Amino acid sequence: MQKLVDGIHEFQRNYFSQDQKLFETLAEGQSPLALFITCSDSRINPNYLTQTRPGELFILRTAGNIVPSYGAVHGGEAATIEYAVSALNVKDIIVCGHSHCGAMAGLLNPQLVEKMPAVKAYLEHAESTRRIVSENYEHLTDPDKRLILTVEENVLVQIENLKTHPSVAAAISRGSLKLHAWVYKFETGDVFNFNPDEGQYLPLENVVAADVNLDRTLPPI
Repeated sequence: MQKLVDGIHEFQRNYFSQDQKLFETLAEGQSPLALFITCSDSRINPNYLTQTRPGELFILRTAGNIVPSYGAVHGGEAATIEYAVSALNVKDIIVCGHSHCGAMAGLLNPQLVEKMPAVKAYLEHAESTRRIVSENYEHLTDPDKRLILTVEENVLVQIENLKTHPSVAAAISRGSLKLHAWVYKFETGDVFNFNPDEGQYLPLENVVAADVNLDRTLPPI
């Protein structure tokens, strides 16, 4: 805890003054570039990864970057998404999974979350991911490759869930919103973007909106 307190003091002494005008401007409102949906994992830092400043990203973090379908959960996820799209008018939503995801490991190995009933229940919103992997990739027995494939598939499943939210569906239909599926390998710094034309994840170079077809076959990253 002391490290956190020391960090706040350092921020106030050495950083706030440098960006004081920025923070004063932010007090008047926000206009983020995108809604960034990612995992709660402490190893993922969206602003650090994208090199964005305060006010540039609206961030939603959930276990396994899971986005429950609209109406499935009466919680903060739907409210955050709706506010980002309807009030802040974000033009892009990114769902970003990551390597070595504990939530996806729990999805593949339910015994890991047996004593965590809340986690186990939340992972039910990724049941489609589990079924896709278990029924379509029986041949993939290597645990590491199976896990990263699950991460990839889960991002696409959550993109589909995201489309069930009325604010998202309406914005997509009028052409004012694009969805993007990313996977981040934090041990290498690589970010992969799902390219619908290729039907697979490719190194992030050009921004391509995800038009997800859950019948596609993905080679592991």
